[in-house]
Amino acid sequence: MAVSLVTGGAGFMGSHLARELIDLGHEVVVLDDLSGGFADNVPEQATFIEGSVVDFQALESLFTRHRFDYVFHLAAYAAEGLSHHIRRFNYENNVVASAGLISLAIRHQIRRFVFTSSIAVYGEAPLPMEESHPMRPIDPYGIAKMAVELDLEAARRYFGLDYTIFRPHNVYGENQNTGDRYRNVVGIFMNQIMNSRPMTIFGGGTQTRAFSYIGDVAPIIANSISVSEASGETFNVGADQPHTVLKLAHVVAHAFGVEPEIEFLPEREEVQHAYSSHEKLRSVFEVGDPTPLEMGIGAMAAWAQRVGPRKSASFSSIEVRRGLPASWGDDHPGEG
Repeated sequence: MAVSLVTGGAGFMGSHLARELIDLGHEVVVLDDLSGGFADNVPEQATFIEGSVVDFQALESLFTRHRFDYVFHLAAYAAEGLSHHIRRFNYENNVVASAGLISLAIRHQIRRFVFTSSIAVYGEAPLPMEESHPMRPIDPYGIAKMAVELDLEAARRYFGLDYTIFRPHNVYGENQNTGDRYRNVVGIFMNQIMNSRPMTIFGGGTQTRAFSYIGDVAPIIANSISVSEASGETFNVGADQPHTVLKLAHVVAHAFGVEPEIEFLPEREEVQHAYSSHEKLRSVFEVGDPTPLEMGIGAMAAWAQRVGPRKSASFSSIEVRRGLPASWGDDHPGEG
């Protein structure tokens, strides 16, 4: 039986991935510090260890106790806009921690390292974004993801470490932390509706994204280790059809059976239009038709109503407050 480590496995994407791996017959060990996830997200069949990927000594102990065949690295603090204001925290959690994990994967000769990057590495690239486009991120989060991608490439050249990189984008679905005020616009909108607040949008809502349902993404990542053509490769993964944030707000409101109430906030620095090509993914993987936006949002809304609204805590380690959107410093979180 293959033994797989899933970092961030109590979080949104990680918990779905852990479930997929268990269904494939893997023994799964989940490592998560619960800073953005929840223990009850972890599948019962998985071994859950509360801890942080930043703690290298704890990681060393974990690799010593378990003979991992595969590492699926999803743990990250993935807040693009906020990353401008938490640069040190961003790089420690998203780069330094990843580098330590890669070192241990090399030392223990794991069979493949699967990393979830982001289309944030592209920055303002031509659309649709393709894997062949140069990486030109415009925020520290994208820079961090790019750095880990480059480090994996270097580890493959120097040590022969096998890897597969995925660049998911705007993934939503059940188990998402709807209480996070800084990221995941779908969850933010749902939490605002459940708290009888208006949905808040930076700018006019004309930004476009291809919102991707988790059920279309997690199985591909889980099965990638059995696809030889995925060795040493990078793939965009997610939905094809872009939608405006304003349209998303209307779809979310409809799923909750309410009229959309929207508060427009001042624009912030962000990529205005971001969606990617998946031709490379389809050339290697069996990819089905994507879940329609209304169907995926409906499924997530039904789940969100069952679990109820969640409390949004302010980030406690803001390093630079200049330019910080006012909505991120009060009790009215803005669109992520």
